[in-house]
Amino acid sequence: MRQTKVAQRYAKAIFDLAVETSKLEEVKNDFELIQSIQNRDLQLVLMSPVVKGEKKTAIFESVFSKHIQPITNSFFKLIFSKGRSVAINEIVQAFIEKYRAYKGIKLVEFTTAVEISESIKESVSSVLKENKLLKGKTLQLKEKVDPSIIGGLIVQIDDKLFDASIRHDLQVIKKQFIENMYISKI
Repeated sequence: MRQTKVAQRYAKAIFDLAVETSKLEEVKNDFELIQSIQNRDLQLVLMSPVVKGEKKTAIFESVFSKHIQPITNSFFKLIFSKGRSVAINEIVQAFIEKYRAYKGIKLVEFTTAVEISESIKESVSSVLKENKLLKGKTLQLKEKVDPSIIGGLIVQIDDKLFDASIRHDLQVIKKQFIENMYISKI
């Protein structure tokens, strides 16, 4: 079950506290560290409704306490004590989104069929910066390689998708052949 409202409220609370205490960058780094942990067992234990909050706090502190700020550690203690640990991933994601919005950072996901060079990344970035939606914004590029697109490029910014891949073009051509636009429909 999605915990969107809960995640937004908790993310706003820690975000506001981090800004107020001038620890925004440190807390953001802590959240990115927590998000980067891909240990499925740890995630299952921390999100489990069966494991008690005190046990989750102890586990969390043993894993992260030496690597994160005290403000972040206290925040997660609160989450565990309030029984909101099922929303950890969504809280972390909501916080990172608030950080990007605050700093004027736009996440640009682009997919290519093969890995591309830094010079091509920079030229894609400069073309995107000319777009009126992205003027004055800092772009954070997230590259994915997907050989199934055959060639070209897919760019996603927020909910907008620009698909200039060969796979997309072939799908359009296939659809045109199936529909056969040149034969009038009766």
